Order: sequence, then C-alpha cells, then structure tokens
Amino acid sequence: MVPSFLLSMREGLEAALIIGIVLGVLLKLRRSDLNQMVWFGAGAAALVSVLAAIGLNLLGMEFEGTGEQIFEGVAMLLAASVLTWMIFWMHNSSRTLKSEIEAKTNQALRGDSAKAIFALAFLAVVREGIELALFLLAVEKTSSPLETLAGALAGLAGAAILGWLLFNSSRRLSISGFFRVTNVLLIIFAAGLVGVGVHEFNEAGIIPAVVEHIWDINGILSDKSELGLLLKALFGYNGNPSLTEMLAYLAYLGGIGYVLLLRRPASSPAPAPMTGD
Repeated sequence: MVPSFLLSMREGLEAALIIGIVLGVLLKLRRSDLNQMVWFGAGAAALVSVLAAIGLNLLGMEFEGTGEQIFEGVAMLLAASVLTWMIFWMHNSSRTLKSEIEAKTNQALRGDSAKAIFALAFLAVVREGIELALFLLAVEKTSSPLETLAGALAGLAGAAILGWLLFNSSRRLSISGFFRVTNVLLIIFAAGLVGVGVHEFNEAGIIPAVVEHIWDINGILSDKSELGLLLKALFGYNGNPSLTEMLAYLAYLGGIGYVLLLRRPASSPAPAPMTGD
C-alpha cells in the first residue's frame, strides 16, 4: 500500500500543479470561460489512464509460467526506466516548471484556444496517468491488488488536497522539499523494481543467476512474511537473492546516486513560488 500511495501522490501532485498553473493563467488573463475545457481535458485523460490500467492488468492475466515471468520482468524494468526518467525530469525542470506551463498556456490562447487548452490539460494529465498505470502494475506484483488500489486512491486524494492547499493558500509555498524527499524514496523503490525484474528473468532463464543464492536470511526475515512483503514492495527485498539480481540493484543505486550527486543544474533564475494567486 505504501509504494502505491507514494507513487500516486507524486504523480497526482504533478498533474495537480500543472492544472493549477493553467487555471491560474486563465484567471489572470480573465479567460475563466475556458476553465471547463481544462476539466474536460483532465477528465478525458483520467478515463484513458483508467482504461490503460485495466488493459495492462488484463494483458498480464493472459500469461502463465515462463511467459508470465517474462511479462513481469519487462513490466518491472519498464516501470523502473519510466520512474528514472520522471525523477530526472523533475530534478531538472522543477525550477522552471511554472514558467514553462505558463508559456504553453499563453501560446494555446493565441489560436483555437478551447481546443488548445483541452489538449494541454489532456496531454499533461494523461502522461502522469499512463505512468501511474504502469507503476501500479509493477507494484501489484509485490503486494495485493486491494492494497495497491487502496494506496493509489489514498495517494490521489492526498495529491488533490495538497494541490488545493497549494493554490488556495494565502502564504507562498514551495514544493521543492517534497520532490527532493520523494526523489530519494523513488530511487530506492526503482532499484527494487530493477532487482525484482532481474529476479523474474533469472526464473525465466533469460538472465543467468551466476550464483543462485549469494545468501539466505529467510530464516531470520522471510520475504514471504508480512514485514518481508512490505520491504519487498518498498525496496525489492529478497531473502535469498541471486548474484545478478544484487549486482543490478547495486549498479542502479550507485549509478543514479552518482549522477544526481555530481550533476549540477545550470544556473537559472530562482524559481517563482507556486501559489494560487
């Protein structure tokens, strides 16, 4: 439940920020008549995202045996790749996100404004929705469907509340701290996805284990216990990992940590606070 909550809140807040910025620009330009197009676009994107999530789950149910292991391995590694892209995108774009969305909104108002605003809202939300559908598919492999759904709904509700508070508060609020903290958590979570993905490929015989079990601590903390399943969902915990599984996990953590710690963002003006006014 915790991973789906975190992922849903993160994706939902990104979508809420974009929608809030668009609505803020329309309010400043006295074009609130287009607000309904923003909500129509967001609603259509949400529907497409739900259909995508259902489709991915139905597709996964079609596979059995080795086919299922391959599908789950691909889903895990694909989710980790998209999650990594999302982390880097927010790391590089958080300072200029508001100005970029405002510029796109202003540009949309120059042509067929209704269609352009609909498309802007739709594309912004559908990207987050499709990403979330893929993430939840991966999370569902390490927790029960009910826990995944409950966490996702709670995360989206939390994102909606945070978005509302952010744009209706009289105080200037910054969300940079929120994204910094969640970036660290999501990097660890993505490393777990990589490890579980490689584990699935080990079982399918696509990636050799080299050493089948480099240790076995299931007698101390079983990965089938409640705590073990929680750690598996959060960090990809495995009580008896293979050599290639552990190497993939450590390589991902080390590689991403190295890039993010040594990467220095280009100098740019201080970010404008994201507020509702």
